[in-house]
Amino acid sequence: MTVDFTAIDFETANSHAASACAVGLVRVRAGRVVERAEWLIKPPAEHGEFQHWNIKIHGITPDMVEGARDWAAQLPDLVDFVGSDIVVAHNAGFDMGVVRGSCAATVSPTPKFRYLCSVQVSRKTYDIPSHRLPLAAAAAGYGEFHHHDALADSEACAAIISDAALRHGVDDVTALAKATGLRLQTLKAIPLKL
Repeated sequence: MTVDFTAIDFETANSHAASACAVGLVRVRAGRVVERAEWLIKPPAEHGEFQHWNIKIHGITPDMVEGARDWAAQLPDLVDFVGSDIVVAHNAGFDMGVVRGSCAATVSPTPKFRYLCSVQVSRKTYDIPSHRLPLAAAAAGYGEFHHHDALADSEACAAIISDAALRHGVDDVTALAKATGLRLQTLKAIPLKL
């Protein structure tokens, strides 16, 4: 199997899309993870409040991101890691919303990522009661993992896409989208108000 892509997952400090506080990235080549990266992100001050509920979910606190790079400073590394890959994320609307919102809040150029949602792929691939990440990953044969850890979540997402490609008999993400009746989306910037 030659399926190549990058899986991504963000954790946020609060409910605002521009409050990214962690990212996990997994590069997949021929259906196998070949490189991993993760780092903390310091949210912009105007979106930097860490809500109790978010901390309870992912365990990241304000003190942990105090010395981390902000969105604009880490964005080139994120873009370099993805390169020309198609990006996949579990509930991609959320993760791509984080990219859009964070770029808008920091007046940074929005990368034009092409992306596919593994929740949607899961719905077209597995007959399971819920397509939440732990259940979809289990259906893909991926073992237990630390859910809401950005790197662990991106690896679980990668397992779903790789397994779905096998089940659908395709060898790239574009063909997987077509086989499941989905479309690759392209990330677009939030229009600036003049």
